[in-house]
Amino acid sequence: MAKFVLAGRANCPYYAKAELLADYLQKNLPNFQVFKIKKHPDSWEEWLKEVCEENGWNHTNSPIIWRELLDRGGKGLLLGGYNEFLEHAQLYYGVISSMSTEMMMIIAEENLDTCVEEELEKESLKDVTSPLQVWITSATSSVSYNLIPILVSGEVFGMHTQISLTLFDDKVMEECLKSLVFETEDLASPVLHSVSFCTSVEEAFLHAQVVIVLDENTRKEVYTLESYLRSRVPICRFHGYLMEKNAQNCVKVIVGGKTFVNLKAVLLMKYAPSISKNIVAVALGVEGQAKATVARKLKTTASCIKDVIVWGNISGNNYIDLRKAKVYNYESAIWGPPQYSQPVLNLIFDSEWVQKEFVETLKNLTDTGKKYGGILAAHSIATTLKYWYHGSPPGEIVSLGVLSEGEFGLPVGIVFSMPVKFENGTWKVLTDLEDVEIDQTLMATMTGDLIQQRSSMYSRDRLKGRDPAKSNDSEDKTKEH
Repeated sequence: MAKFVLAGRANCPYYAKAELLADYLQKNLPNFQVFKIKKHPDSWEEWLKEVCEENGWNHTNSPIIWRELLDRGGKGLLLGGYNEFLEHAQLYYGVISSMSTEMMMIIAEENLDTCVEEELEKESLKDVTSPLQVWITSATSSVSYNLIPILVSGEVFGMHTQISLTLFDDKVMEECLKSLVFETEDLASPVLHSVSFCTSVEEAFLHAQVVIVLDENTRKEVYTLESYLRSRVPICRFHGYLMEKNAQNCVKVIVGGKTFVNLKAVLLMKYAPSISKNIVAVALGVEGQAKATVARKLKTTASCIKDVIVWGNISGNNYIDLRKAKVYNYESAIWGPPQYSQPVLNLIFDSEWVQKEFVETLKNLTDTGKKYGGILAAHSIATTLKYWYHGSPPGEIVSLGVLSEGEFGLPVGIVFSMPVKFENGTWKVLTDLEDVEIDQTLMATMTGDLIQQRSSMYSRDRLKGRDPAKSNDSEDKTKEH
């Protein structure tokens, strides 16, 4: 099998004549194959120079023709230019070219027009298929390892959305990041356009359209408020500043974690005010724990439990509201089609369990964060992102930590988990739900913690005389992410 490569400047008449001859040979000879490369005149010389340097050839004109010898263990054998190709065709195949000079010029012009059209088409397709820029902070954490396969499965953003994934972490984690990049590439995902890592804070969140903020890598399970503010305010300040500077205006920021999730979201909102309305805190992990606890009580599966509402501090003092909760496909005296549901509270006859054991179980999980593992956290983040982009299931209530604007009588300016629905690429607080008023004592308890956290945050800045936009002091240059 003779395999030839014919490359030339698009407007070269000799390339046009060699192309016609190659087409004739390929059509009439079963063992002759040709691969053609047309280059725009502006890029031809640079391309030719690179090819010749790579292969050790000496050739300066258009066209250039070589024979591929990959099947024989070699890179390629340079044949030469137009004249050498004509001699080869006549000597080996007894074929000569009869194309006139006038026809050569006409075809050369047509080749150039075709080349320009192809380049324009490539540029337009590049704009259409521009990948979604997704960044993950603390990318070597266990949550990230569980999250990445879900993101690149096409399940979150859709199979028609290409994503460019950037893994952001501390400089000391560079080797782990490299390994994670290779593992991600090995997934061979059809939606993964590219994956890379970043350890340079100056380049963090460059062109980001989605930022997933995970818990920082640490051996400590729980922080006190003071220690959290001392160690994490500088990082949130710097990250917020970089999101304002480098990310796209439409960036979606999703905050997850085991501890002080609401506070972390507030900090990022403070230091990235222009995108504050696009910053949310994930509450689906706590909601999932509540559904699973109810499902075990009812001896059914957690997926059959819907419309559980998480109020308040996602990783602290919260209230799990079952008043709207429903169970589907439940085996009881009353049975109905798949869309038929029954109120959860009508099926749990043990009121003491609801008021004490259920509350205590979830409070212990929230206070320690120990049961909020990598798989649950990753799934909660991925599901929230999926809803944000494609909408939540019609009629279903979703819990989400958002900035309060006074809904349900809440203080303005705190991040509070409340019932929402996702539609048309955004979310909406469900303020029209019936019978969801919260006891004022309970509300005061939940908001009190969040107000205290916010006050401590502002007091710390006032004491230190910090300008939120400035991040060049020694504390801000911390290497932790």
